[in-house]
Amino acid sequence: MTDNARFSFHDVAEIAERFPQTSETILIDAYLTDSPEASARVFRIYHPLPAHYHEHCDEHLYMYSGAVRFQIDDETPRLIEPGQMVTFKRGVVHAITEIAAGPAVFLTLDTPRRAPDDVVFIDKAAAKGRDFVSNLDDL
Repeated sequence: MTDNARFSFHDVAEIAERFPQTSETILIDAYLTDSPEASARVFRIYHPLPAHYHEHCDEHLYMYSGAVRFQIDDETPRLIEPGQMVTFKRGVVHAITEIAAGPAVFLTLDTPRRAPDDVVFIDKAAAKGRDFVSNLDDL
């Protein structure tokens, strides 16, 4: 998706309802905006997300529904529930160690834009053979 409009409206609830119940990929996302300055996505996570970081963007995650255990660096994972937000700078290692309640859906803002390949896994084998992401529009 490329942004060409000056503004747009998005129904996060409607997007969240369109995600399938299961997925072989770790997550499925839907881009709301995708410009060089920032990207915004809604994603549903289906499997624990191994420790990773982003080289080129800061990330702002708002928990829309569900609950996950979220880990930053080597700190003890903490429970993130609807209405809570976690933000971190590029280079900060983070992971989702457990999906405590589902469906676990996030709204995320990345500044500048997070390219789909801007994910550096600490242990490349930790994903246990799963692909990282698929896009809702491609299903």
